Amino acid sequence: MAKNRDHNQQRRVGSAYLTSGISITLVLFTLGFLGMILLHAQNLSDYILENIGFEIIMADQTKEAEILQLQKTLDTRPFVKSTRYITKEEATHRLTELLGEEFTGFMGEADNPLLPSVDVRFKAAWANSDSIAKIEQEVLANPQVKEVYYQKSMVNLINTNLRKISFILAGFSLLLFVIALALINNTIRLSVFSKRFIIRTMQLVGATEGFIRKPFLLVGMAQGALSAFVASLLLYLTMSGLITQIPELEVLTGSVTRLYLYLSILITGIVITFFSTYMAVSRFLKMKPDHFYG
Repeated sequence: MAKNRDHNQQRRVGSAYLTSGISITLVLFTLGFLGMILLHAQNLSDYILENIGFEIIMADQTKEAEILQLQKTLDTRPFVKSTRYITKEEATHRLTELLGEEFTGFMGEADNPLLPSVDVRFKAAWANSDSIAKIEQEVLANPQVKEVYYQKSMVNLINTNLRKISFILAGFSLLLFVIALALINNTIRLSVFSKRFIIRTMQLVGATEGFIRKPFLLVGMAQGALSAFVASLLLYLTMSGLITQIPELEVLTGSVTRLYLYLSILITGIVITFFSTYMAVSRFLKMKPDHFYG
């Protein structure tokens, strides 16, 4: 009879560990998937912003050496991601492709009104209206520059929409994190609740609170680490499947970024389970004996 009772107790404890482990794994997987979405959204935002720039139209009769010197100077500036020198011939070719006909055919090469230019792309942090306006004034101070061209309304629209999307994603992420924290905490509390009589027995034999907490904390941290590993594996398999279907996703997040995400999931799993276990065990340590049966 006693052996059956011990066997049933061990089975209940094992079932509690399995249930809580699966629950924690699913919650961490959800958090990790959201983190991956946020990383992709941030990298996509940077990718869009870094394609914002302007075209510096050079003054007529400006020597190529002077244009190349200006380009070299721009490449050293902290706000520039990349530059590209566009000759008169290349500008003519681009316009011909756009119009679908030979642009200089009816004007002659000598009458080509197009001017050489430097195409500038900014780093994401500088791709906003205020920064671009300051950079524009600085560039226009150069006497070799005729004008600076970019679509101001498009820059404002892109920044406004990206800002709105960022606020929505940040709010949703915070809400989901709070929900996940509550779910993991309740899961661990239920797991500890199934072992409350073990805690009571250890108290009766004179064990200190630190001695009672230690095995629970170690098991909780191990459970958090194992759940985080499984969640990371599931996330890896999910992302591999998505990248196979949508190869462009590979460009948005590199392998190093994903490695940091998996490491963050591991740390999150260990930290949350540690504190949740600590609070749950502390609650039962302070519980009155007659409440153990409630």
